[in-house]
Amino acid sequence: MKDHLRELVAQALLDLRREGRIPAELELPDYVIERTKSREHGDYATNIALVLGKRVGMNPMVLAEALIKSMDSSDESKHIEKVAIAKPGFINFTISRRCLLSTVRRVFEQGAQYGRQPENSREAITVEFVSANPNGPLHVGHGRGAAYGASVANLLEAAGHKVQREYYVNDAGRQMDILAVSVWLRYHELCGVNVRFPDNGYKGEYVTDIARSLRALEGDRLRFNPNDIFDAVPDDEGQGGDKEKHVDALIENARRLLGEADYRKVFNSGLEFCLSDIRSDLHGFGVDHDNFFSERSLSTEGFVKRAIDTLQNNGHLYQQEGATWFRATSFGDDKDRVVIRDNGVSTYFASDLGYLLSKFERGFERALYIFGADHHGYIVRLKAAAQGLGLDPAKIEIQLVQFAILYRGGERVQMSTRAGSFVTLRELREEVGNDAARYFYVMRSNDQHLDFDLDLAKSHSKENPVYYIQYAITRSAGLFRKLKEKNWSYNDSAAVANRELMNTDSEQVLLGELMRFPEAIESAAQNRGPQILANYLRETANAFHSFYENCDILSEDETVRHARLGLCKATAQVLGNGLALLGVSAPERM
Repeated sequence: MKDHLRELVAQALLDLRREGRIPAELELPDYVIERTKSREHGDYATNIALVLGKRVGMNPMVLAEALIKSMDSSDESKHIEKVAIAKPGFINFTISRRCLLSTVRRVFEQGAQYGRQPENSREAITVEFVSANPNGPLHVGHGRGAAYGASVANLLEAAGHKVQREYYVNDAGRQMDILAVSVWLRYHELCGVNVRFPDNGYKGEYVTDIARSLRALEGDRLRFNPNDIFDAVPDDEGQGGDKEKHVDALIENARRLLGEADYRKVFNSGLEFCLSDIRSDLHGFGVDHDNFFSERSLSTEGFVKRAIDTLQNNGHLYQQEGATWFRATSFGDDKDRVVIRDNGVSTYFASDLGYLLSKFERGFERALYIFGADHHGYIVRLKAAAQGLGLDPAKIEIQLVQFAILYRGGERVQMSTRAGSFVTLRELREEVGNDAARYFYVMRSNDQHLDFDLDLAKSHSKENPVYYIQYAITRSAGLFRKLKEKNWSYNDSAAVANRELMNTDSEQVLLGELMRFPEAIESAAQNRGPQILANYLRETANAFHSFYENCDILSEDETVRHARLGLCKATAQVLGNGLALLGVSAPERM
């Protein structure tokens, strides 16, 4: 409906230009069309007369009147019952009853497609999300990124975009080497070798599980004398030394003792175990990626080299102290970035360049990155990289997901990832269920911290929003079960034919909510805000519960009964469509 109203306003503005009431060359200001806070002011309102009146030196009330006059003469105004002016110049629209009542028919006709735009009718977008290092299980922080990213991807797809869901696999970073040496040392413990485990190693039980699987395949073949393992290794933090230097030396010794082939076996044992666990965990959470993109492939397939060559050809690189630098400050970054170290090895930033280039070489028109809040510095960095590569920085989008904090019994749940004392995503799902987890993760804007109340998520009460929404669906399904018990009939055609009988305030409000579902999807998609849809679903559920309490749905009057049951069915369909986009089920029994 917002699109229809915007077209109506645009046509009225064109008429005023033709009449010379406003200058033909005038650039129109931004204006909004939004729902009114109270139905007594209509259903929608626009501020066009207020913002344009200032531009042309015209009284907003007079301008609003001229716009309304033009709208009244338009054939497009047939969906509008009333257009009124409210001081100091707002234009209020009341949707026609005929338009509201047609919503039920549209929902029936379109079913699961109601609210969606034509498939692949908009630009192709690659959405990268989660991308946790495959060095351990996913924790609740990753869960929020997963729920948010999956919901945004679903919304963009529903809005007509071609979407690819991508997971960037960090299979070449230092953290993976730390995991490898952690597995190797646990392997030695299983072999009966007494070794000191590094303070900076990964201590979770899963590391021992990986080591156990490794030993089952390799036996004791990868075992070495502790003196050789710790040869020339500086003291650890617990020994009064530097934990980073300690673990780096252990990594170097592991590489030297094992050789490249066997070190890769140890490395891959951790990578494959963790990545498989991540895939399984995400799938169980209802989150599936279309592509798991290997960081290693950036070098093997030449993306890093092509990115560096592109910067060189564009004149954005320089040499200093043996290293190759990108003039990132020329594009708004706070400092220049090294792309090749003085030892000839490319940097992590060079990988970022290669990965960015790969997205557009693979045919995507927009790249959406979804990062944790600790990646704030990447925003300016990637924008600078895009400009250096000759890409449109407006096509590079970064959304940050703030932390999720768990509360149980009013007390904060403490977590430490490296120590292995964190709450995993799998544990959260087991405690509160997928539905509650998916909804709670997205019911607040991604740029806000989330206090996740475990007790509320498990409660069967009105205060639990996901339960409240699902309960509306089960209530609707329950009515149809009662209908069957009474041996009463129902069909969609009769519901549509008798829709004129729906004239109570509760029915009108609910119809209005169902009508604006496509708008909710569009707004949530374009604002990358699944919380917009989550709030819409709660409001619609509230309208349904009010309708359920105030209207005799299983009326003795068959015509009324058909009409109201049709409204119930349409509501369940819309709520189900919306929940599906958030990764939440729509149960008919609870």
